[in-house]
Amino acid sequence: MEDRLQVGVITSTHGVRGEVKVFPTTDDPNRFKRLKEVILDTGKEELVLEIEGVKFFKQFVILKFKGFDNINDIEKYRQKSLYVTRKNAVRLKRDEYFIADLIGLKVLDEQEAQIGVLKDVMETGANDVYIIEMTDGRELLLPAIKQCILNVDVESGFIQVHILEGLLD
Repeated sequence: MEDRLQVGVITSTHGVRGEVKVFPTTDDPNRFKRLKEVILDTGKEELVLEIEGVKFFKQFVILKFKGFDNINDIEKYRQKSLYVTRKNAVRLKRDEYFIADLIGLKVLDEQEAQIGVLKDVMETGANDVYIIEMTDGRELLLPAIKQCILNVDVESGFIQVHILEGLLD
């Protein structure tokens, strides 16, 4: 399991006072209002940045970090990712999981035979779709609904599924 989770990517600066425009990679951009700090991965090092201000503009979050008061201070961090520690992550409800924890899990059928590995999760309007790389090389798109997802055990590293008729055609 990842010890930190991505919450956004700095896309550009915003104004001249050190603010940045962030594309949120979290389900709920409003979570930035409750965050005190984020981890900036520069590619060479990780910096813990204290959040001083949060605004919203279209699909972006505008962040102001303490100690960065000039466009020149923050310009070099464009296209860099922002993370939170698992401790600062949103609390999950029952039967909710972080996508980062699901990717790479073994996928088992009802008889507990491995049919593949979870490669990615596609987020759609109605429900997520699990993209499974099957052992025979094919790709299975499985809706993440109760009828298909029988058991998720992140600790043991597997997801047990029921494949609805017609999904393998």
